[in-house]
Amino acid sequence: MSAMCFVMKCGGSTLAALPDSFFKDMKLLQDEAIIPVIVHGGGPAISSTLEKLGIETEFVNGLRKTNEAVLDVVEMVLAGQINKEIVRKIQLSGARAIGLSGVDGHLIQAEPVANAHEVGLVGDVTKVNAELIQGIVKMGYMPVIAPVGLGEDGGQRYNINADTAAGAVASHLGVERMIVVTDVPGIMNREKQVLPSVTVKQIDEMIASGEIYGGMIPKVRAAVQCIQGKVREVIIVNGAEPEVLSKVIKGAAIGTRIVK
Repeated sequence: MSAMCFVMKCGGSTLAALPDSFFKDMKLLQDEAIIPVIVHGGGPAISSTLEKLGIETEFVNGLRKTNEAVLDVVEMVLAGQINKEIVRKIQLSGARAIGLSGVDGHLIQAEPVANAHEVGLVGDVTKVNAELIQGIVKMGYMPVIAPVGLGEDGGQRYNINADTAAGAVASHLGVERMIVVTDVPGIMNREKQVLPSVTVKQIDEMIASGEIYGGMIPKVRAAVQCIQGKVREVIIVNGAEPEVLSKVIKGAAIGTRIVK
């Protein structure tokens, strides 16, 4: 494959809030035949839409309890509203993008998570149609993927955690490094210093000791979920940092590297 690709995970609300310069940076990378494969979430937007529609929902260990009614909203918000908003923003920068969900072209195949009896229609990824992603990249487009998956028979949809989906996409593509774009400059210690590199084991210890706390915990846990299969390292960066993607690709010491 002549174009090089890397996987980028970003929350839907984070991506919507990023400055135009972030998307211009993506365009520059695309011009150099370095194509981001984007997997996005959209938790806050899903929650507010469910609220507007009066559909009750709860979380079990960070996973949204999902029945068919919730799943309709998840798919509508993720694959519709947020996916297209991201595609529009990328295209406004002059870059080219195609929005997909895991349902399109059997992109993401899933099976029920181990605790499906508690969380309902939440899926773990069993297969990713890497050829489809590579085909889109070869055509010079950035794939923008909403994490909804299909069961093996293609009949049942599953809500998939965006971090799990991103890790699986990266692993099936054979990408060793993944970039997680957030609204923080990396993992910080109590003194608010960014840690340049941490191992998964150190993260567990820092959560236990309270050195990583509050809203940082889910971000870090999410990044760790991305380290699966062939993915060896995940870099957490702040999307508002100028030319952040280019800097990471060129090997600059930025954000926090989480290593196996």
